[in-house]
Amino acid sequence: MKLDILCIAAHPDDIELACSGTVAKEVANGKKVGVLDLTRGELGTRGSAEIRHKEATEASKILGLAQRENMGFADGFFLNDKTHQLEVIKKIRQYQPEIILCNAIDDRHIDHPKGSKLASDACFLSGLIKIKTELNGINQNPWRPKQVYHYIQWKDITPDFVVDITGFIDKKIASVEAYKTQFFNPKYKGEPDTPISSKNFIDSVVYRAKDLGRLVGVEYAEGFTVERYAAVNSLFDLK
Repeated sequence: MKLDILCIAAHPDDIELACSGTVAKEVANGKKVGVLDLTRGELGTRGSAEIRHKEATEASKILGLAQRENMGFADGFFLNDKTHQLEVIKKIRQYQPEIILCNAIDDRHIDHPKGSKLASDACFLSGLIKIKTELNGINQNPWRPKQVYHYIQWKDITPDFVVDITGFIDKKIASVEAYKTQFFNPKYKGEPDTPISSKNFIDSVVYRAKDLGRLVGVEYAEGFTVERYAAVNSLFDLK
């Protein structure tokens, strides 16, 4: 299956928190969007890898994803090395996305910048003809996405551009709330509180989208950083 957009995330729920409004909007526009989770989130304080898988499945249905896979890399300990790069390259070549959305370039959780650089490096290497990979015994062709964008996570990184997600904030929040063990949920008790299980954190997902929207004159928006200059055909393409 060829995808228009492949989202690469260190953990299940990264996509939902950071760019699910954009994902939902592109799906509504007829684009095929998939997610590649690098780890199962097994080191998460609350819940378990098995529960997180069920939550991710529910979130995928809410967003209308065409595909979601988990690489099963070691949560907290995966590396940006040849072994991991080759595994990600295989997926990039399999799905041939035009656009990659990946983790924040800098963040509180150490897996986020690691995942960001791993995805970015794999995108470049995937286009090199002398790197040979196979999938199900079949040689793969080189493929390099046209664009690599990084979503914003815990830290307030200044975006290079924002996407208007007005009309999709409810779907974004619904996808986040599918992770009932991870985020604020008064009915879920018996496990320790974490920085992301507070009401303030879940509220911040909305007020960040509101604030980015305010800055560009829309109701809600999500921000991204770029690896190279963004180009437009005309000044009138900018809103």
